[in-house]
Amino acid sequence: MNRQASDLLDPRTEQHHPFTAPPQPHRGAAPPPPTTGERQVLRVLVVESETRAADALVQGLLRQGYRAESVATGGKALQLHQQADLILLDLDLPDLDGLEVCRSVRSVSDTPIIAVTGRGSELDRVLGLQAGSDDYMVKPYGFRELLARIEAVMRRARPRQTVSRIIDHGPLRIDATTREATLDGRPVDLTRKEFDLLHLLASQPGAVISRRQLMTQVWDDTWSHRGRTIDTHVSSLRGKLGSSNWIITVRGVGFRLGHP
Repeated sequence: MNRQASDLLDPRTEQHHPFTAPPQPHRGAAPPPPTTGERQVLRVLVVESETRAADALVQGLLRQGYRAESVATGGKALQLHQQADLILLDLDLPDLDGLEVCRSVRSVSDTPIIAVTGRGSELDRVLGLQAGSDDYMVKPYGFRELLARIEAVMRRARPRQTVSRIIDHGPLRIDATTREATLDGRPVDLTRKEFDLLHLLASQPGAVISRRQLMTQVWDDTWSHRGRTIDTHVSSLRGKLGSSNWIITVRGVGFRLGHP
């Protein structure tokens, strides 16, 4: 037995893991999900900051026939979530609160999310579901139960319509598929970072996006001395959009999308 499996089975260490040991197939584990011959293999993104727990969960999912990978931060999750069919999201992350990550993903995507966390109060569950998670599991949990919940969530998710990748905000239109922005029907020439910044603001209309979240999602940096980079790009965007009122500064917090 390898070290990870033995650690999971060891009663002295099991309490530190988010789930109990994945059962071996010959002990009656749930059958693996259908593979490529029947349907596309499900891609699962595990968002978990504890390395050993993340590795064990990924290995358990791989043994069941899923494609699985893990990231340790909310910033990475926000970068990679569009490549996943399902997200297992720990709410206690080192850079961003998991609820903030959940809301950000849900604002631009219908990708199913199962929150997996040590936060077990009724209020925590309510907040997790209100933030956009499709299910909520409290650590430690059984691996068979996790598999059953994944299948249940995906059954509900399959009939969903794909979220529109075009955002219309007055005369401003942003197409995430072609990465093009138009204003009154005329194309706006944006750099890659300018487009990412504008798209993030437009994806949460009316909401104030913090500087930290902008640095995390647009520049892959949880915080940096290069904070003036944001101001430079905001200034450039305002110039290209023809009005400073398109992007409103909320002092001490961040920015929100406005109207000219």
